[in-house]
Amino acid sequence: MHPDPLYRTKDRALCESLIDEVGFGMVFAATPDGLRAAHTPVLSTGDGPEKPWAVQFHLARGNALARHLDGSPALVVVNGPDAYVSPRWYANRDTVPTWDYVALELEGRVRRMDDAGLEAFLHTAILKHEGRLEGAPWLAEETSGKTWSGLLRGITGFELEVLAWRPTLKLSQNKTPEERAAIALGLKTAGHAALAHLVRELPE
Repeated sequence: MHPDPLYRTKDRALCESLIDEVGFGMVFAATPDGLRAAHTPVLSTGDGPEKPWAVQFHLARGNALARHLDGSPALVVVNGPDAYVSPRWYANRDTVPTWDYVALELEGRVRRMDDAGLEAFLHTAILKHEGRLEGAPWLAEETSGKTWSGLLRGITGFELEVLAWRPTLKLSQNKTPEERAAIALGLKTAGHAALAHLVRELPE
């Protein structure tokens, strides 16, 4: 993560909201065959700032990480919006390009979930993401017992207990309000509306 403390935050609720909004991350861990990464939907347990924090995810049983994660340390990374920042957006163009971005690293120990935990995770994820789409949601009950059982046989659920978390919100906080406004406009014009909004609002 970026070493400048200007781009860090201790706001756990903000980090949990990033997980909730993005809903997808990468899991990294060491295996006997070397370092491996997997891409997966993620859910924060959302237990609140005074309680243990965990992130749940699932992997295909055949994934190179699945048989090594239980009881092992791992790193989950969730990436928010990011984009190139052009020097053309500054009044003084005697500068260099950079990249604004939002990212969160979660480090901890992983345990394998039992069947009930995995099923609860799936239902929670389905309800959450279906609820964000327009129209009548698809329901898990529309899946036949045979199809649903096949899904459960093909995946493994995991929960990472968050022991350390490292967020980076690099949103041009080192620039003046006028420069940030220009950067936000440039980002929006370039099609990065979400990042433009964060550059405008978050550093204030």
